[in-house]
Amino acid sequence: MKEFLDNQYKNLFLWTPIFAAFGMGLYFSLGTEPSLWILLLALILGISMFFGVKKWPILCLFACFFTGFGYSGIYTHTKNVKYIEHDVHGIEITGKITDVDFANEKMRIYLDTEKYGTVRVSTTTNESYKIGDVISGNGGLFKPGPADIPNGFDFARWAYFDNISATGYIQDIKTIYTTKSAVYNIRNTIKKHANSFLADSLILGYKHTLPDSHRGIWATNGMSHIWSISGYHTTLVMGWLFILFYFLFRLFPKLVKRTPARIPAILCAWCGLIGYVLLSGCGVATLRAFLMATLIMLAFILRRNIISLRIASIAFIILIMINPHFVMQAGFQLSFAAIFGILWLWTVVNPTLPNNKFLKYIYGAFLTALIATLFTCPFAIMHFGTLSLYGILGNLIFLPVFSFIIMPLVIIGTILSIFGLLGPLVLAHNVYNIMLTIASDITSLPLANLNVGYITNIPIIFITLGFCCIIFIRNSDKFKYAILRHFNLLLGGTLISIGTIIFLFSPLPVFYISNNHKLIGAVIDGKLHFNKTHDSSNYFAFDTWKQSNCETQGTDNLQLHKEYGVYKVNFPHWSIVHIQNFTTLSKNILSMCNDDGIKYIVSYFNVNTDSKCARKIIHGGGIIYKSGHFTKINSNRFWHNRHE
Repeated sequence: MKEFLDNQYKNLFLWTPIFAAFGMGLYFSLGTEPSLWILLLALILGISMFFGVKKWPILCLFACFFTGFGYSGIYTHTKNVKYIEHDVHGIEITGKITDVDFANEKMRIYLDTEKYGTVRVSTTTNESYKIGDVISGNGGLFKPGPADIPNGFDFARWAYFDNISATGYIQDIKTIYTTKSAVYNIRNTIKKHANSFLADSLILGYKHTLPDSHRGIWATNGMSHIWSISGYHTTLVMGWLFILFYFLFRLFPKLVKRTPARIPAILCAWCGLIGYVLLSGCGVATLRAFLMATLIMLAFILRRNIISLRIASIAFIILIMINPHFVMQAGFQLSFAAIFGILWLWTVVNPTLPNNKFLKYIYGAFLTALIATLFTCPFAIMHFGTLSLYGILGNLIFLPVFSFIIMPLVIIGTILSIFGLLGPLVLAHNVYNIMLTIASDITSLPLANLNVGYITNIPIIFITLGFCCIIFIRNSDKFKYAILRHFNLLLGGTLISIGTIIFLFSPLPVFYISNNHKLIGAVIDGKLHFNKTHDSSNYFAFDTWKQSNCETQGTDNLQLHKEYGVYKVNFPHWSIVHIQNFTTLSKNILSMCNDDGIKYIVSYFNVNTDSKCARKIIHGGGIIYKSGHFTKINSNRFWHNRHE
């Protein structure tokens, strides 16, 4: 056993970012905001533990955990993001444009305003606005809201760490001042000439130009990552640029007489990659991929192993130090789950491949897609509530076509479109339409997209630790005991099994309450019924709750029945009522408080009463299980109630 433990210290560095991420995740998942003293104490404790690492190396993991917890909290409190206490309408919004994004029928403009901070507003105008322009218009702003379900996507938290103080709309826009932005002018010129959602998505980095009807099809086929410029795109561009410059330098032997051609080729490819990143809008996922590519290029120049778990860990550490909230974002979790899994496959497992080149490619691609799908599966379920059974098949069919046909055609066509030559883009769209038809056929297969419901943090922690044990625990055939030779698989498999069992046997909620008490949802005969079929203030709650209840999103909303203005839902051992009218509330509150059959009272208006009734009245949003247990939505953290 001592030999086994000594062997693990060689991989101790790989565990450090994982434990730091767990500490950060704990901070972001807490129900209440810890005091600054606790955060500072955790940070000091974590840093002080590093001094004992040389004597007790295991302290490094605890040091990273406490450091991650304290650092993420202090980072949160030191951010300067303005705060609006409530929604406002009919106001004048004036600000400088910092970013622009396009959707199918509208434009999203990010404005830096003096009064409200950075806001994201939507408009249906067809005018072209440049980054740096100062504009003014009439509109409204909405306070970012908390999650619609406990441990769900917290829009207020996301907006805070994305430096957005409010979202809203703007109309009757007037340009006060216009500026010249070289990068945006190039992007805008390309967009106008190309007039292609493929160019917009794959080259220019606009996130919402793909038709909505297509998005679900590609998600079912495991190809959602194609439409967000990240590691896949930067790898292709970096590889193509390297090959191009490598052969160019080889044509001039005198230039590379003393320096291998790969060195200047890498440097030129890196400069070209910078141009691609700037052209794509410098999104978070793109910058993350650029950092990873930079580390790989540096390792290549220094003649280090470029396919290394250590390089991935270094990139992981750098990113969470830049912004600790990355650990809670779907893109970050999915990217690194896939990266760590694929690197483990080809550096640790190193499977034997067939001798035949064609079979070698097919088998290698299948193993890569399989591992990437398995390692990202729990995080995809956590964020999207669905399981794509044909994701591996989709990646095997469509990824080579996008990599070697569509992407090159789109890149060449985007450049040529400036000169009025649209042939490559037209051909790319024709190939895309063929692939879309095949993807639609796969989507129509039985069980193509399973709605698996709501997953809590506990099973995710077990599953994540299980994957980490499989990847980072070092085995050796020299160990005396046979169990230690495959300890990573035994321990990792056990933890993953425990997490999966907890997830499968966890009960689903039967009642949902929005944070503002305007919307409720009750599960009746297995289907969710709502007190409203539409509610703009809780627009995403409908689909979020349906996802939690394993229902198809985007379907018609069923409505609850009410009597005399009161919604009452009866469950086997308890009942709950919801009232949204003040007159109805005042007439019925006493009788409801005295009714022993009613366990909970939900009111749009804040109700304070005696202790006998106080236990029945729910304050804030949350979910209720069949047992009657109520779990509240976290809505009182720093990003929910921050002040200037």
